[in-house]
Amino acid sequence: MTDAPPPDIAIPLLDLTRQYRPIRHEVLAAMARVADSQQFILGPEVEAFEREVAGFLEVDHAVSVSSGTDALLAALMAIGVGPGAEVITPTYSFFATAGCVSRLGATPVFVDVDPVTFNVSPEAIRRALSPRTKAILPVHLFGLSADLDPIMEIARAAGVLVIEDAAQAIGARYHGHLTGRFGAMGCFSFFPSKNLGGFGDGGLVATGDASLARDLRLLRNHGMAPKYHHAKIGGNFRLDALQAAVLRVKLPHLSAWSDARRRNADRYRALFAEYNLGALVELPVEPAGLTHIYNQFVIRVPDRDDLRRHLRAHRIGTEIYYPVPFHLQACFRELGRASDRFPVADRAASTSLALPIFGELTADEQRHVVRTIAGFYGERR
Repeated sequence: MTDAPPPDIAIPLLDLTRQYRPIRHEVLAAMARVADSQQFILGPEVEAFEREVAGFLEVDHAVSVSSGTDALLAALMAIGVGPGAEVITPTYSFFATAGCVSRLGATPVFVDVDPVTFNVSPEAIRRALSPRTKAILPVHLFGLSADLDPIMEIARAAGVLVIEDAAQAIGARYHGHLTGRFGAMGCFSFFPSKNLGGFGDGGLVATGDASLARDLRLLRNHGMAPKYHHAKIGGNFRLDALQAAVLRVKLPHLSAWSDARRRNADRYRALFAEYNLGALVELPVEPAGLTHIYNQFVIRVPDRDDLRRHLRAHRIGTEIYYPVPFHLQACFRELGRASDRFPVADRAASTSLALPIFGELTADEQRHVVRTIAGFYGERR
């Protein structure tokens, strides 16, 4: 048995310095290239990144934007979401999923999630449809695809569009096909903690529709074309050339980094079994035919807050994704607070805990994490 690190060694939830060190010279050279060009907004670097990431995503059009949030906002704007419209979203996700709908004057319609995957429930979507439904916004949570076949079938029957929130799922697959290319558009984030993360904010909208791609390019630049002529009211959603240059360096490594996270997930499963924790800790699942990229490795335990304090005392980083579902957020109070309508999301919010999963995490560090969790339960027996 390999010895775990001594208890005084800190294990962070995420350590980006380990990813950066091997590619440091490439990144600095790319940033210097942009600095020497003095072209910082859009331009050749952004165009090259868009071509390269479109190839990775197997889509015809990749339109880069300033953040994952702005990707969602621009995608909703492109299909005309506004006052009077409803957009169906899971109630358990990062705030931007619902916040962007409300920013446009539309109404987010919250639905519960699946008890196994914590992704949006297709049947809950079906029940939430109304004549005002403009779009369905499924989230591929934590790096695992939502159940897209029934969602797409529901959307087609209802005559509404699907926009995939794939902010956490670049490279995830659903029955062999990459997420982000099933709906009318797929929205991605390059926040630094993502599997493909920049040196700040960044995002992307992928689509197979040339008309939507043209609209998105207009919308990200104030609806302007040509200069000072505005066909639409857009915003300033442009990706910086410096971010594009960094992402171009990182993109060729993305598959290997995600594979490393998958290996770490497999090792966690083996370690939890070795320490006989299966009856105490629910581990994330990977349904048949789906490829999870583990942007987060989220366990579920009834005594989540006590366990988190125990891990913090042993200098092991964790995070809660997400402690307050949308239906309980103060800003959505006017939409109703009937928490008993969302029992699975409420359970997720009170039991979920993310453990370190980044690709450079060592086997000894993972053993220490699991051994520390075993110690917590050992003290309670």
